[in-house]
Amino acid sequence: MPRSNRPRRPARPVSGGRGRQSGASKPEDGGEDFDLERVLAGFARLESAPDGDWRVRQVTTRNAAKEYTCPGCSRTIPPGVAHLVVWADDHLFGEEAGIAERRHWHTHCWRTRTYRYR
Repeated sequence: MPRSNRPRRPARPVSGGRGRQSGASKPEDGGEDFDLERVLAGFARLESAPDGDWRVRQVTTRNAAKEYTCPGCSRTIPPGVAHLVVWADDHLFGEEAGIAERRHWHTHCWRTRTYRYR
């Protein structure tokens, strides 16, 4: 069987003078891999409440891979369910202690909570 002359890998630009290929390639169309939901999910927003300031980060269904217990209703949050990760922004022992004591909440439980959890 004759060989094919078509290249098997896409051509990459050559960097430097030694003929090495660059390790990072950018999408040609300027945003093929851009997912706004995934980008915004990584940022924690600040929420002020009567019980203090809280950092709240949304976990999407794609990123929810483990099972957690919601402190609002004491039920489990199964994998694949969007929820919130919440930690105290003004923790008495600093930012690291607040992050270490973060909790996973159902979105509804966090929005309708009574301020007795701290």
